[in-house]
Formats: sequence, C-alpha cells, structure tokens
Amino acid sequence: MRVALFVTCFNDLLFPEVGRAVVTLLRRLGHEVDFPAGQTCCGQLHFNAGYRDQALSLVRRFTRVFAGFDAVVTPSASCAAMVRTHHALLVREAGDGALEAAVGEVAPRVRELSELLVDDLGLTDVGARFPHPVAFHPTCHSIRLLGIGDRPRRLLEAVDGLTLVDLPGADECCGFGGTFAVKNAGTSVAMGTDKVAAVRASGAAVLTSADTSCLMHLGGLLSRAHAPVRVMHLAEILASR
Repeated sequence: MRVALFVTCFNDLLFPEVGRAVVTLLRRLGHEVDFPAGQTCCGQLHFNAGYRDQALSLVRRFTRVFAGFDAVVTPSASCAAMVRTHHALLVREAGDGALEAAVGEVAPRVRELSELLVDDLGLTDVGARFPHPVAFHPTCHSIRLLGIGDRPRRLLEAVDGLTLVDLPGADECCGFGGTFAVKNAGTSVAMGTDKVAAVRASGAAVLTSADTSCLMHLGGLLSRAHAPVRVMHLAEILASR
C-alpha cells in the first residue's frame, strides 16, 4: 500500500513527535510511508472562520499534493473530517466541476490513523507495549463527523500491559474547539476544567486522544492543576515498545 502522511499543520508546528510515531508504527507493520513536502493546511481554520475563498485554495492544493496515493493517513480526526466532509461542499459551492471530480478521488482515501489500522489493514493488535492506566478522550469531530466509533478503544485494549480506564462523561466536549477557545475563553476553560476533573477521577496516568488540539488544551489545564497525568497522542502509545 502506498501511504502518504498528512501530518497536519498543528502537529507539524507543535507536536512533530506525533507524525514521527505514525511513521514508526506503519513502517514497523511493513508499509512504506511518503511525506509529500508540498502539503500545508487542510483549510479547516479558514472554513470555520468563514474565509471560504482561502479555504478553497487550500482544498485545491491538498487535492493536488495527495493525488495518486492508495491512502492518506493523518493523526488528526478533525482534519480528516474536514477533508472528507467539507472539501466537497466547498467545491460544489464554487461550481468547479474539475476540482469536484479530483476531490471525489482524493478525499475518500484520507484516513484517520485508527481507521487505517482497523478497517484497511485489519489490525487491532499492532505489537505495542505500554504498561500504564490510560483514559481515552473521544473528540467531538471523531464522534460526530468522522464516526470512528470504538476503533481507538479496540486498539488500546490490545496494547500489552495497558489498562484502559473508564472516563466519566467521555463523549462531552473538552471546550477547545479551535477559535472557540480564543473567542469564548471563559466557557472553554470551564468545559475543560470539568473534563480535567473527570480525568483525575478516572485514575489514569495518561490521557490519550486522536487529536493533539484537544490534548494541548487539556494538557495545559492538567499542568496548571498540578495533576499527575500526562497527555499522549494515540499514535505515540501504539508506537511504544
């Protein structure tokens, strides 16, 4: 399988170790991973802020850069949801038939990491070992737009030594929401504080998720609360030995 890594601008700039973990994991499983150097943003930030024209130009670039791969894997459920849900909407609004056809070819091949592992590669046990109690936070985009369901949990349950603990109110939003956290800081912090209380009550030593954006938000609140809980992306745990 010819796989391209769409690392996302968020991970590339702030959490490059997550992209490295994806590559380590997939290569260990016997797959070659390419990194198209021309990749930039998927346009989610622009789309959510109402800048449709700028988002459309990024759709055009994304479709060109990732054409020709069997799969495009990303360690971000929110960016995968943007590509698979909203790229087609943008090109339909623009009335660009050629671009719509190109998006129709590329967008369905964009896979969040757990989708690629469970659905496309037929795996739940990836040979990882991580002897710690872990809580999993299912992000809003992963649940409501991407529909990844229990795939991450099935992967975590197969990790040697890992204890997957229940997280009270797991399906509730952490409060990050991209620009929501900037424009509505008080509400964002209040929601995050509730989530942090649930994480601490779970007894987890590690909080994981399929999106580093939520982990950044919660990790900051955990740190400020001096909680003995660290945050790690799902890919980092699955790449652990």
